[in-house]
Amino acid sequence: MCAALSASESGATVLVLERAPEAARGGNSAFTGGAFRVAYENGDDIERLVPDLSAEDKAKSDFGTYPKSQFFDELMSMSSLRADADLIELLVNSSFETMEWLRSQGVRFIPSYGRQSYLIEGRQKFWGGLTIEVSGGGVGLMEALYRRAARAGVTIAYDHNVQDLVIEHGRIVGVVAKVGGEMKVIRAGAVVLGAGGFHANAAWRASYLGPGWDLAKVRGSRYNTGDCIGLAMRHGARAKGHWSGCHGVFYDANAPEFGDIDLLDQQKNYFTLGIVVNANGERFINEGEDFRNYTYSRMGAELLRQPGGIGWQIFDAKTSGLLPNEYRVKHATRITADTLDGLIQKIEGVNRERLARTIREFNASVDRSCAFNPGIKDGLRTNGLQIDKTNWAVPLEQGPFTAFEVTTGITCTFGGLAINTSAEVLSVEGPPLQGLYAVGEMVGGLYYVKYPGGAGLTSGSVFGRIAGREAAAFVAAQK
Repeated sequence: MCAALSASESGATVLVLERAPEAARGGNSAFTGGAFRVAYENGDDIERLVPDLSAEDKAKSDFGTYPKSQFFDELMSMSSLRADADLIELLVNSSFETMEWLRSQGVRFIPSYGRQSYLIEGRQKFWGGLTIEVSGGGVGLMEALYRRAARAGVTIAYDHNVQDLVIEHGRIVGVVAKVGGEMKVIRAGAVVLGAGGFHANAAWRASYLGPGWDLAKVRGSRYNTGDCIGLAMRHGARAKGHWSGCHGVFYDANAPEFGDIDLLDQQKNYFTLGIVVNANGERFINEGEDFRNYTYSRMGAELLRQPGGIGWQIFDAKTSGLLPNEYRVKHATRITADTLDGLIQKIEGVNRERLARTIREFNASVDRSCAFNPGIKDGLRTNGLQIDKTNWAVPLEQGPFTAFEVTTGITCTFGGLAINTSAEVLSVEGPPLQGLYAVGEMVGGLYYVKYPGGAGLTSGSVFGRIAGREAAAFVAAQK
């Protein structure tokens, strides 16, 4: 949608082909919380993105800073320096101006008070480099963009499943789409692909991500099956990125197989505030390794390796009050009890004796000389465990106690197509495929191993805006 609006602004006539029916439009973006990772220098920058921020909110908020250098370094280091540095630099340097552009398109930003800040010494302190989100979340984001597209004269055709590219004289001049069971040739001066990765394709997941990934639940759109990645590669596009890597999270054990827009908040990402155990009753991760924004996207893979692919997040009363809405929705698989023994007896499928021992050992190993502070890496840790928790290690002592049963939910895949800084799709031989662009989760080379929360919506917006502008210029140059 950013590509469509950008192309329209640049004078092009734009047709968006949406595989889904209108009721399921919005792709993975609609399933997000609407948080954007953006570089900013201080609170004044946040106020530029949130101009309706009240004086009271300004006074109570400590927005801190998230400079470009930190954003760039985190994206590169989380990829183990494998990410395309040119694309990352462009993403980072364009992030703030792109958020301002989104505001001009009717997107309303708000501070992410509910998920990215904690009340510390009377002020809301933001943490983890993720400060703003869209009012109304992912659904609000997409509805704003669809409204602007309608006003801009962008045409959207639903139930159009793109099957192939049309190529003449070495240039992409359209697509073939399946519409109502029939194939339809749709000609265009340029084509921008924004059809997502292959997270909803169980066969591809098992083939590329490995055994067991076909069993993961799909967090987002069921229509992101990798078809457009495949058809581009059939015509010479180069694969790029971490094809055996993905964004997978702790996910409610009883969530539906595919994402349901009416049942959002199935993810369970605030494991940093408690402990996580497997069916053997054993901890298997360092829950306090870093802020959840930097570790949550690999937790699905960690859980998938455990017996039965299931686990439980356990909290006591000192931290359960800090859990956000994703833990409070009525459809959460929640277990509560006034005592630890009572909680353990209610959990089905776990080795209860071993779980009781795990909690006793965890509590006994906590270094109580440090104070709990969820807004920083507080150093409140355990010592002497096989896997120590290195921050936020609050003993499980104060009832009532709560457990959430979780499995693996896959958000998106990291492998995709190679593009340049103009969002042109690159060929296996090296040069761009003339008239073909790619954006969003189709782009490979941005994420390897880990994923920093909020980067996906930002990269989709940045490269979408670029792709629309460049595609429009390409079309104009052909006339």
